[in-house]
Amino acid sequence: MSDYDPNNIFARILRGELPAHKVYEDERAVALLDIMPRAPGHTLILPKAPARNLLDVDPEDLAHVAKVTQKIAKAAMRAFKADGITLQQFNESAGGQVVFHLHVHIVPRHNGVAMKPPASEMEKPEILAKNAETLRAALAQL
Repeated sequence: MSDYDPNNIFARILRGELPAHKVYEDERAVALLDIMPRAPGHTLILPKAPARNLLDVDPEDLAHVAKVTQKIAKAAMRAFKADGITLQQFNESAGGQVVFHLHVHIVPRHNGVAMKPPASEMEKPEILAKNAETLRAALAQL
């Protein structure tokens, strides 16, 4: 396993160097929309502390990410009128990880609708902004 790269795209977003459609943030975690969503509302949950993946994250940060993941998943079910949720989390290249900062994917799902292939299509910024607003509104109702 390699060391944590402080210049990965999520670290840069966390430092405010790159824009993101944030839907939730607290002292330990942030949730933001995936810019190449596999379905509307596809959200990523990240710890703020540097962690390459599940194999090196502080257990307290991992527990907090799990709590935030559950909260966002409940809101996503409501916001996108989903029939279910797919959770994904990848570790190291052989495990499918592409960005080496721990993150959990929350993908709202509808019966009979397949997810788009990974990293297949960049979503329009105005659609991401609308989806972020929809998800934030659902979070406020929890």
